[in-house]
Amino acid sequence: MINLMNDSMAELRSIVTRAGDRWTETGIPRVAMVHAEACASQVYQPMLHLVLQGSKTLSIGDQLRRYEAGTYFIVPVDIPATGQIFPGEGGQAYMATSLTLEPAIIASISGGAEAAPATWRAACFAPTQASSEMTDAWLRMMRLVDRPGDREVMAPLIEREILFRALQGPLGGALREISQPDGRLFQIRRAIQWIRENFSKPFRVEPLAAMADMSVAAFYRHFRSVTAMTPIQYQKRLRLLRARWLLLFEPRDAASIAFEVGYESASQFSREYARLFGLPPSRDAARFRAGEYADPISPAA
Repeated sequence: MINLMNDSMAELRSIVTRAGDRWTETGIPRVAMVHAEACASQVYQPMLHLVLQGSKTLSIGDQLRRYEAGTYFIVPVDIPATGQIFPGEGGQAYMATSLTLEPAIIASISGGAEAAPATWRAACFAPTQASSEMTDAWLRMMRLVDRPGDREVMAPLIEREILFRALQGPLGGALREISQPDGRLFQIRRAIQWIRENFSKPFRVEPLAAMADMSVAAFYRHFRSVTAMTPIQYQKRLRLLRARWLLLFEPRDAASIAFEVGYESASQFSREYARLFGLPPSRDAARFRAGEYADPISPAA
């Protein structure tokens, strides 16, 4: 069984070598892959993420997690996270695949089972060892990269199998709650969507709590349990991640970027940027352009 799993992982890696250093579409609905990820600090959309080679650390609010090859994790809502990737023991580049989560598909598999208690949320981002059955399903899915004629029929079946294996594992509760159209997670997702669309604007929490049909106290509690952040911390992470993307990939001066993402003070922006990413904006961008980019983990803002 171990040899079969190792063979599956080796073949998966051979397919993913053709991916770019940013998340690359595969032609298979909701499936993406990455090879030598250029920027682990980003907003992660709801997905199941499987590490194939190397490892990754992610700082999500007040949580710091490390994911080794052969482990997966689940992102239940849009989550701004800072991260760092590491090569494998032999220096091999980081590789991973992801499956964007579709609540309706999960619901059709879970059979309307009740969502797990909120305790699942504390462990939602925990690294979870992929079973041999899940790895085998992923391999059959990724083989469809070279079999476009088979995708329409086979991809939906294999997607359901991957999700079914995840529902059987420790993070099954997270998947079940994602599929609940009237659950707390769905209510929090509405508020998150508003913050994402308006992250550069100031806001008050009371209207967001009303949007989620919760009291302010309940909204704070549920928002933090899902994201590991307060709403204001969440907005700040969005602003800083967007600012970093602009600095690294659309080079402009730091002050104009600060104002674009919602800061009223360039000096405050520079302080908070350095606190999260380890260097002031201009030095961080210069390091990236010099090829010295390491995407360091820093304490939560």
